[in-house]
Amino acid sequence: QVQLVESGGGLVQPGGSLTLSCVASGIMFKFYDIGWDRQAPGEQRELVTSSSARGSTDLIDPARGRFTISREDAKDTAYLHMNSLTPDDTAVYYCHAKWRGFEYWGQGTQVTVSS
Repeated sequence: QVQLVESGGGLVQPGGSLTLSCVASGIMFKFYDIGWDRQAPGEQRELVTSSSARGSTDLIDPARGRFTISREDAKDTAYLHMNSLTPDDTAVYYCHAKWRGFEYWGQGTQVTVSS
């Protein structure tokens, strides 16, 4: 059974930082492209950043310069490091893993940026 489990979300003040984790099981993690998406209330889900199995990364504009994705294939884990958070970053954050025709999603972790 494939599982992606996110953790690390919570309440943080504007300007603060958080690191989210995504632990995978049931897949050959190192072969998968990993992405972090987010969905704010009333909004569509959007891709924040991704890391290919070959190591390349991509960021959407709002996250550029503030968010970093990393992965530890030996631990089947991906991370989203978020700095300089603003209330606009408030959302449920999801990780997903994709390889060829296979794609899996976690259940998400809530990030709330508020004073």
